[in-house]
Amino acid sequence: MSSAIGIDDLAFATGSFRIDLAVLAERLGADPAKYYRGLGQSEMSVVAEDEDVVTLGAAAAQQILARGGADGVRTLMFATETGIDQSKSAGVYVHRLLGLGPNVRVVELKQACYSATAAMQFAAALVARDPSEKVLVIASDIARYELDTAAEPTQGAGAVAFTVTANPALLELEPANGVYTEDVMDFWRPNHSTTAIVDGKTSITAYLDAVAGAFDDYLTRGGAPFHAIDWFCYHQPFTKMAVKAHRHLADRAGSASDPAAVAARIEPTTGYNRRIGNSYTASVYLALLALLDGDEDLAGKRVAIASYGSGAVAEFLTGTVPANYRTALRAAENERRLADRVPVDDATYLALQHAARRRDPSNYETARQTPAPFRFGGVRDDQRIYEPTV
Repeated sequence: MSSAIGIDDLAFATGSFRIDLAVLAERLGADPAKYYRGLGQSEMSVVAEDEDVVTLGAAAAQQILARGGADGVRTLMFATETGIDQSKSAGVYVHRLLGLGPNVRVVELKQACYSATAAMQFAAALVARDPSEKVLVIASDIARYELDTAAEPTQGAGAVAFTVTANPALLELEPANGVYTEDVMDFWRPNHSTTAIVDGKTSITAYLDAVAGAFDDYLTRGGAPFHAIDWFCYHQPFTKMAVKAHRHLADRAGSASDPAAVAARIEPTTGYNRRIGNSYTASVYLALLALLDGDEDLAGKRVAIASYGSGAVAEFLTGTVPANYRTALRAAENERRLADRVPVDDATYLALQHAARRRDPSNYETARQTPAPFRFGGVRDDQRIYEPTV
């Protein structure tokens, strides 16, 4: 009998600063309720000048290695749409920072917010071939949009790291999955730009169509019917998008979609994304982590992951939560990590945003700001500098 395969450990990291969306609302001339209730967001993380996707990803992964060690890790997959180099994987820098040995394959994956789920599926296949291996997956992104636009309040920054193993502690993947791809220009970031271009209305429609298409495919592959799934974790560019998506799927499945009932079903998955903001590839796994860390008893429950990346690719899959999953959590530590972020005013936030847009990107140093275990020191002769903070 083959072993179950899935997520054995899951940790996150985020920016050292945070800004309440009421602060943005004042500058943008908006009612804070537009963001608090309309988007379902209360604040967003902001990275220090010496933080980026590498330092965030390494900080998330370090928690996992500190608990479980690196034995058996022969693959590191780094999912991001915040690319730092057109050739070299961000994961190679992380490999060094974590002190991993040379016998590890490292690769970077990109497809907007979706690619961490592709990494998880590729990892599961590697573990199925050799159950003694474990794969380290990192999803790390910084969402940036033009200032003084409607998209500005949907920025954020975060990373998750998780291990895929046999006999996992947190989520045992079920065989069925559904996928969907369509060429849509709803969101993209050209090579010359540090900020993304988004067509908001098209993006919402593309999201709903893709998730529905992936769910339909999931059903044809032997997946569980809608009513047999206990909890749903959706990609959350803003948390109200998860509510929209769940209502859309419920309607298609002929299930009751009373607004209050839908919101109550999704609420346990929104706690971290509501405070971190959009973390692109990490978002759906922050939804899963919020659910796991919450008060609900998930032992034996079936949980869906509805992963979406603009452009557009979606996947729908399910897994079951093992009986003793709570022994593998770090809920108090996760709450402390969010609480320890330093609140900033609008002037400080704007200064940090402008610092990310360097006039000479080939040579510069960054200010020492982060209290995290790793920092980005800047660029010297077009080479990125990373170092421990201690």
